[in-house]
Parts: sequence; structure tokens; C-alpha cells
Amino acid sequence: MKLLVMNGPNLNMLGIREPDIYGKQDYQALMELVQETCDNLGVELETYQSNHEGDLVDRIQMAYGDVDGIVINPGAYTHTSVALLDAVKGVGIPTVEVHISDVKSREPFRQVSYVGQAAEKRIMGMGLQGYVEGIHYLYGKYARVRNKEEKAEQRRRAEKSLLINGKRISELKAQ
Repeated sequence: MKLLVMNGPNLNMLGIREPDIYGKQDYQALMELVQETCDNLGVELETYQSNHEGDLVDRIQMAYGDVDGIVINPGAYTHTSVALLDAVKGVGIPTVEVHISDVKSREPFRQVSYVGQAAEKRIMGMGLQGYVEGIHYLYGKYARVRNKEEKAEQRRRAEKSLLINGKRISELKAQ
């Protein structure tokens, strides 16, 4: 099983940005926790963080045919990005939305989650442990050994059909 753990804007500032809300642990601590969790489960892991909406959309599209699940904290794009919603819906990869804080108890504008409309599970208010919960959820529901030929064929079909900025995914991966 292979998972992609994605983080949106300002998550790279963990431990610095509003530690009373997001905690004192930094982004490196989060990455170590996620890696340790996946290692313990025997799950292959890719991580990605960007402060740019289009980069996040591109990475979700590139995950098609390559990963079995996505754990995503879209950050502020949770409340604004129809593009991320469409990307998650478009690839059809099982997705868990994670938030460090309990967004339900925060400002009114944070009550809308576009990505949450496509995610099969939302986890919030558990701090960094929410990522662990998301990984365990996807592992428990979808872990299976897939035939290597089946996975390779799915990847080939995806790369043939999916374009990003006018380039095929296979061209982007070769760069």
C-alpha cells in the first residue's frame, strides 16, 4: 500500500504559527510521526507540502494510478478551493481530510470545507495525532497487495491520459 500525505499553506510553519492553536511541534516532527506510522504498518509513503493551490492540484493529479490513498490537510484552501475539491473528485483516490485544530469551534468562515465534500472521512481537533488516525483509517479499509502488473497498467493509462500544463505526467516525472 502506498499513501500520499499532503499539506497546504502554512503547515510548514508548524510550531511557529499560532502555537496555542496548532501546537508547539514543528513540521519536521509531523513528518517524522507520519513516516514512523507508515513504517510500522509497512506502508510506502510520499509527502508533499505547498503554499500554492495549483501545485497541490498538480500533485493530486499526479497521484492518480500511483497511490492507494491520500491524507490531506488543505490548510486555508479547505474553505476556498473548489479546484482541490475537483482534483480529489477527479482522481477518485480514497481521501481523508485532516485538521490539527477543531475547525468546527473556530471562526464562521472556517465552517465550510470544499475538500471535505469529496473526502470519505474528516478528522479534526486531534493535533498531529489526526494524521496517524487518517493513515490507520486508510490502511484498515484499503490495505491489500495489488498485482504489480495491474498497478503498472493503471499507471500507464493514467500517464497517457492526464495532462498538467500541457505536458503528460510521464514527461513531468522524467524531468
